Amino acid sequence: MMKLLILIAMMCCSTAYATKISAPTPSLDINMNTEPISSVMTATEQKVRDAAVKVISGEGHGSGSLVKYKGLTLLITAEHVANGTLGSTHYAMKGNETKAAILIYSDSLHDISVLYMIDDFYAVTPLKYSPREEIIEVGSEITYSGFPSSHQLMTFRGRVAGYETRQDAGIQILLHTHGWMGCSGSMVYDQNGDIVGILWGVSIEHRPSLQIIGNLVWIQPIQVFNIEHSLEVLCRSGEIRARACK
Repeated sequence: MMKLLILIAMMCCSTAYATKISAPTPSLDINMNTEPISSVMTATEQKVRDAAVKVISGEGHGSGSLVKYKGLTLLITAEHVANGTLGSTHYAMKGNETKAAILIYSDSLHDISVLYMIDDFYAVTPLKYSPREEIIEVGSEITYSGFPSSHQLMTFRGRVAGYETRQDAGIQILLHTHGWMGCSGSMVYDQNGDIVGILWGVSIEHRPSLQIIGNLVWIQPIQVFNIEHSLEVLCRSGEIRARACK
């Protein structure tokens, strides 16, 4: 088989050795012609970046996004990033904060997991859960934020390149953007701030030698996901008092 897919949760950590420095505060400079990040990022991109977290996965990590749904703070990521027994504890990180989350939903077929955040982050602002009603069109612009490889949080732009059909999981969205190990589980948004889907892999070629196609990224459309269904186990426990469980 000439083309295969590769899941991109970072299961083998790489280490970059460098002198520790502090990131400079962005400012307008006559010589450098730089501007504050907020002036070049759209409001949607900024919100998506603010809601992104790193999800610890064994000896590696993936990415995810915090959303608000009817009074609940949830972490949505890929199933191959956060899996195991329902009720098991996983951890999300952002900056100097690490928070515990409980796995409440796991769908290995479509590679989607949902976790309930036990504690809120101080420096993370969840986005209101707002999925697209229909699959996004080819050529549409998208954005996502994630944690590729050993890097800190990165924000990416891209476009919908096309679709493929997996025999087991149905239609998949292909993006022309950048993806790498550690980005799995990132929530992809359109320009209006609506959810397009969950990033889960990139393509690879085996001829003439193994080659990762890091700019052809695979997305599970959000339309296959039912958030009400994902909350059934949590709500049945009777320990959560939120509008989502009424």
